[in-house]
Amino acid sequence: MKNSALLLLLLCATSPRTLPAQEANAGIDLRSTLSGQFAASNIFTEAPVSAAPVGEGFRAVFYPTWRLSDRWTVTGAWQLYSRPYFFSSFSTPGFGTKGNIVQASLNYSRVSQNGSLLIRAGELSTAFGSFLLRYDDADNPLVDLPQAYGYYYSPVSSLPVAGAQIDATRGKFDGRAQFANSSPANPRSIFDHDQYGNWAGGGGYTIRQGLRVGVSAYRGPYLDRQYAYFFPGEANPSTLPAHALGADAQWTHHHWNLQGEFQRFVMPYSVLPIYRVDAGYLEVKRALGPRWYAAVRTGYSSGNQGGNTIRYEVAAGFRPNRFQLLKADYEFDSYSTPTDPSDKIFALQFVTTLHLSHATR
Repeated sequence: MKNSALLLLLLCATSPRTLPAQEANAGIDLRSTLSGQFAASNIFTEAPVSAAPVGEGFRAVFYPTWRLSDRWTVTGAWQLYSRPYFFSSFSTPGFGTKGNIVQASLNYSRVSQNGSLLIRAGELSTAFGSFLLRYDDADNPLVDLPQAYGYYYSPVSSLPVAGAQIDATRGKFDGRAQFANSSPANPRSIFDHDQYGNWAGGGGYTIRQGLRVGVSAYRGPYLDRQYAYFFPGEANPSTLPAHALGADAQWTHHHWNLQGEFQRFVMPYSVLPIYRVDAGYLEVKRALGPRWYAAVRTGYSSGNQGGNTIRYEVAAGFRPNRFQLLKADYEFDSYSTPTDPSDKIFALQFVTTLHLSHATR
């Protein structure tokens, strides 16, 4: 059944049909990214999975936009994916599918010659860091995520937080500020217990065209009483605010594109030592021609508990047309713990994008 679903996804993905967007004051727009993936890794053969060394999966992300007027819009992102699909889930036994909201917000925007203003409220990606702007498979030139990013028990989750955010630009400066119901390290539903206000934000400066530098930060309580690392005798989660600082840079020149981030996280406890971790990565992409590119990302994670990780990931990409992308990716993770010295993953990923729009006036 799983093989049939994956085959159907790939067959549908090979259709390049699209309806061009129309400029209008109001209308409905739907973009989608469909991905099919084959992977081989030693992780599949180890406990607790203990299965064949290969796996396959799919992911579908839908981006609906409802334009109410030239200034008001409702936007969202919803994804459906199988397990295994994300590299971080390869060590989890079992199969299945899951859907979740990535974003859903009401937005107000204004644009002038000198700058722009965007106000959003709803379910939002965290304002910390820069990688989540390229979280879609069609935008990520490789397959995996940098070490600090993930779903659960990561310093920066790709799951949304409920809150409000202001984005503004003025000349070469850009900035953002966000207030949310929970931490980027542990996003909470609006129906969950242990919700605590968190601040996140950042800013950047474009030195010249193609070269930008930025900083970001977050602060607020991150634990909840059902959290895997909330142990008996721990203090009230509201008294343990986490904080993080980050720096990022982007550079584009001719056929080259470079992205990099450095981040430091501090997660306090009362019954355990304070957890501190540094993480960073450098990503380089080189266009080899109109259809081909090569990309490499090297990163690390270093904490005072749990050991250190160094990651090397390299990929080659081919675009059959402007709607589709085929990636061949290899990742090598080296751990400082002697019980698990390294993991290796090879993946083939096929991505296609679709776009439908309907103007109402």
